[in-house]
Amino acid sequence: MKVQPYLAFKGDCKNALEFYKSVLGGSIQNKQTYNDVKIDIPANYRDKLQHAELKGKGFHIMAYDASPDTPLTNGTNINMSIDLDSKEDAVSIFNQLSAQGTVHTPFQEMSWDAFYGRCSDQYNVSWMVNYKK
Repeated sequence: MKVQPYLAFKGDCKNALEFYKSVLGGSIQNKQTYNDVKIDIPANYRDKLQHAELKGKGFHIMAYDASPDTPLTNGTNINMSIDLDSKEDAVSIFNQLSAQGTVHTPFQEMSWDAFYGRCSDQYNVSWMVNYKK
């Protein structure tokens, strides 16, 4: 079994995946726009991503632009969690993800013998970054 996230965006999926690629590495694959499917969608939305995947070492994130008539609510019931093997990498990734977003828990030493921070990025996706000593 493999469980992986599938993120929904309101028209900025391509920009979000490019941003995550710049932070995490990997490559964007299997890009399909709404031009590729026969559904009723506004003409100005046809170039949006109906499906795409960001794959890299140890991660696989799927994402899409929800059709304009699909209600999306930015919630707090899910977080993307990243465990890293180096404190320097953890600090770098946390700083990049939170740079244009909101820091909820500053990256700091925690009671579970780890360094941890929680933030929301500029696309309102919540991230938990963890480095266990």
